[in-house]
Amino acid sequence: MDISVQNSQVINGKTVTTRQLEALLAVQDAGSQTAAAKRLGISVPVLHKYIHSMEEAVGAPVVTTSPSGSILTEEGERVASLARSMGHRCETDRGFTVCCSPVTEDLTMSVISSLKIAGASVVVSDDEYNIRMMREDRADLAIIDDPLYLFDAEEFQMEEIGYMGMVMVDNGPSFIRYKYGAQRVAFMYLDSEDREYTIDSETFSLPELLGSKKSFFIDEFLLTRRNLRLKSAVDPRMLRHAITAIYRKESRNVSRMIKALSSRNI
Repeated sequence: MDISVQNSQVINGKTVTTRQLEALLAVQDAGSQTAAAKRLGISVPVLHKYIHSMEEAVGAPVVTTSPSGSILTEEGERVASLARSMGHRCETDRGFTVCCSPVTEDLTMSVISSLKIAGASVVVSDDEYNIRMMREDRADLAIIDDPLYLFDAEEFQMEEIGYMGMVMVDNGPSFIRYKYGAQRVAFMYLDSEDREYTIDSETFSLPELLGSKKSFFIDEFLLTRRNLRLKSAVDPRMLRHAITAIYRKESRNVSRMIKALSSRNI
């Protein structure tokens, strides 16, 4: 007997179908509506129809487009995050699963590819969600950027795999907060310096962060992997923090992943 489970959402009383959610996730992954339509095997006008129907339910845009491509808005990110979460819950048989944030995504992908772990998958989200993935037994290993989250994850085994510094771009007292990385560590540094500041917005989007003209913090490693150079207002070593792997039990794949990640000298 072949059993499968699909998920949909009800937003403001209106049903958002599985296909509409697939369209949104494809845009998020591909960074282009044309590429997303090609990936799904549908025409661009059909994809636009799916997105438009979703926006009618949400009551706000879920995708924003520029000459460089398409990214999700904050509302779109919320819908996509829940869709991915429920998608994992609907899986009837999962393979070895690792979760991480965009900060360590490239590193994690590279290690899994080099180890050739059959059936492995990577879930990319923030630390809070990744710890929830572990608690719900939907992941075998999580890479945590913000060490402050480890106080909420004491039931897991832990191993430090490296350290990162953070860059502070200083454009005045108004900050935009990136949803990934050791942000709490960074703002605690500002508090320790008795600096007056306000956090006026948050973003999931790296391009939006970089183009905001506000002050912000970002992990140095994320910039290096993308060949970006930004002048930091403080020595990145002042904001150095641990990157930690958490897991329930040690298995062959977990041990191989931790050893390989640690050898990359982050």
